[in-house]
Amino acid sequence: MMSTAAESADAPERTSFPLAQGRTRGYDRDAVDEFLARARRVFEGDGTEPLTSHDVRRAAFPLARHGYAIAAVDAALSRIEDAFAARERETVLADGDVEEWVGATREVAQEVLDRLSRRKGRRFDRVGALRYGYRVDEVDLVGDKLARYLADGEPVSVEQVRSVAFRMQRGGYREAQVDAVLDAVVDVMLAVR
Repeated sequence: MMSTAAESADAPERTSFPLAQGRTRGYDRDAVDEFLARARRVFEGDGTEPLTSHDVRRAAFPLARHGYAIAAVDAALSRIEDAFAARERETVLADGDVEEWVGATREVAQEVLDRLSRRKGRRFDRVGALRYGYRVDEVDLVGDKLARYLADGEPVSVEQVRSVAFRMQRGGYREAQVDAVLDAVVDVMLAVR
């Protein structure tokens, strides 16, 4: 039996993720779907363009009315990043570059630990007094926890690092520097899983 145009107009629209509710904006659906299709092609070996776990982590989408719920997309991206990171690790191990992989991971971990061992309030550059940056006390608190993870193995999950959020303050820490350190910690954590 064929469906009529009226019946298909009444059928619920199929989406990859739940939609943002009410007036809340979500991620632009076309942008998300396009990125996920690209990630699938690359992961399955059909893509000609490179895509790494780092690229997945840095993926950003414009906000739109009736977009995908942000939390649902972010959770999916975390799983995709984990899959890409596992494959990257397996490739290095299969190629016999284990010492290089471990050495590079140790080097990154030490650079992060050196930065986080600086005096509180001076771990990152500050924005100007009239501009907003991340709250210094909050970043330093998270930095202390990450330093204990790197130095002593204190438990911290990848999801905790991925989901950390800071409030803003005038004259706070420069966002790009803090975000780069958080990305480096995630790289280290995914490398040693």
